[in-house]
Amino acid sequence: MTSVPTPKTEPSNMPLGVGAVLLALIPLLLLGGLLALLVVTGAGLGARTAPPIEELTIDRVSLPARDQLVVEVTNGGPDPVTVAQVLVDDNYWDFAISPGPEIPRLGRATIAIPYPWVQDEPHVVTLISSNGVTFAGEVAVATRSPQPDAATFGRYALLGIYVGFIPVGLGLLWYPFLRRLGRGGMQAVLSLTVGLLIFLLFDTIAEALEIIAATPGVFGGAPLVFLVALLAFGALVALGARGKGREASKLGVAYRIALGIGLHNLGEGLAIGAAFALGEAALGTFLVIGFTLHNITEGIGIAAPIAREQPRWWHFIALAALAGLPAVLGVWIGGFVYNALLAAVFLALGAGAIAQVVYEVGRLIVRQSREEGAPLLSPATFGGLAAGILIMYATALLVAA
Repeated sequence: MTSVPTPKTEPSNMPLGVGAVLLALIPLLLLGGLLALLVVTGAGLGARTAPPIEELTIDRVSLPARDQLVVEVTNGGPDPVTVAQVLVDDNYWDFAISPGPEIPRLGRATIAIPYPWVQDEPHVVTLISSNGVTFAGEVAVATRSPQPDAATFGRYALLGIYVGFIPVGLGLLWYPFLRRLGRGGMQAVLSLTVGLLIFLLFDTIAEALEIIAATPGVFGGAPLVFLVALLAFGALVALGARGKGREASKLGVAYRIALGIGLHNLGEGLAIGAAFALGEAALGTFLVIGFTLHNITEGIGIAAPIAREQPRWWHFIALAALAGLPAVLGVWIGGFVYNALLAAVFLALGAGAIAQVVYEVGRLIVRQSREEGAPLLSPATFGGLAAGILIMYATALLVAA
């Protein structure tokens, strides 16, 4: 007996109506009811007898004026925390807290302490909760925190320009030299670019992980850094895929390199601004000198893809601005409104952008190797890759703190 095949049903392409929307809402409504039941009944566990779990993170201790300490805190724990007492250098001190002494979960508060701090001396602030739990923060070197006035904004902008725009621009001056290289030399320079970017990628992720470790764990910690980087990488690759079937413009690759480096330099600016804001002026000056030398090599990486092109002169200014001027924004944020979580997210975005640029430049190297019939991993390409990593490592030693 011959069986009759069952016809396959194709999925309907009918527009979604009110009924379909209601069907999608039913699971959500039932979930809401379940959560409400769990909250009302305590999940059937009975009355809570364990003490509350208190977790308070001191985000920043600033000295906005003589005889005044300001402490900014975040409650990253599951329970509210009530600040009952404040110790400064092992002495109990009066304080005013805004918006109030009880800080709810994920809430923030600002504590003002009228304390006669001593210039260039360390001070330790300890917060004591109503349950006797202590949370400590330190001012390593007491000095008045910078105020957001026009003069300070201007000085910080100059710092960002010294660190970012000028060294990247100086690196772009290698463009005429790069144009005189042969095909093997260009492959080596492109591989050097990949080496530079790979070092920046790992360096950026390491900085983001170090910063995120100082934030409340409830915000995601290290996984947040990797997820933001992955999403940034995927978004940039997806945007690039819109031109499927067309080769990526080499000038476009240069701009993407500049964007990735710019996000990295934003993180460098954050470090410099925070160092000055926390009174570590000597460290801040050292970072400025180190980052300036470190960033000159970034201009080579931006210029390499366009060494065989003849872009207009203003493109070089735009590339230097895109890669270097984010350092100005970073110094402003680090100096005036530093937020560790925001800084880590910015750095994670930079890591994703740099990873996408490594992918782009790698494709460019593969394509040129195929056109020339040369092996992908030749002495020139491996030497360039190793040189890029070693150059960045050597210059990074200047900013190791």
